[in-house]
Amino acid sequence: MKALFQHLSFSSCQETSIELYRKKGKYLGEEMVVKIISGGQTGVDRAALDAAISLQIPHGGFVPAGRITEEGPLDRKYDMEELSTTSYPARTKKNVAVSDGTLILTRGRLTGGSALTEHYADVCGKPCLHIELNGDDVSKLVQHTKKWLIAHDIATLNVAGPRASTAPGIYEIALKFVTAVLQEPSRDG
Repeated sequence: MKALFQHLSFSSCQETSIELYRKKGKYLGEEMVVKIISGGQTGVDRAALDAAISLQIPHGGFVPAGRITEEGPLDRKYDMEELSTTSYPARTKKNVAVSDGTLILTRGRLTGGSALTEHYADVCGKPCLHIELNGDDVSKLVQHTKKWLIAHDIATLNVAGPRASTAPGIYEIALKFVTAVLQEPSRDG
């Protein structure tokens, strides 16, 4: 396992870019999110990437070979790195491993790939927050998420959740939520 993390670490050139961006970057309350990553699948993954693009926050992540998604190949407008395998679990594990923490957005309990994401975060010793977007007070959930990001010093955030075919409407809900988390000023309380 240790060799995996060494292999997945950023190169010194990338670390320099991240440090420079941190100094000049987008603030998230007292701290900054430097990059949003996901697996590029429809639904929550894609919503997080689109939120990052709209807010001009760097984005990326790892996708299976062929940039496969349930809709077909992922559009090249997304700055993603292809793996040599078509395995969704391999993609999920790599995104968890290279992030500082993972935010999982659902409208219910964790199932399928979302449950696997939480498992990989646990195995990799990475912070993981599961938010259920079920009509609760979204502003409180946004503030809770921001406090979690700050408490865990999350600079590279992996965002995961169900694909569009298993959770109709999740893209729109996740897009609004991630955008609010990344742009709203942090509040105490």
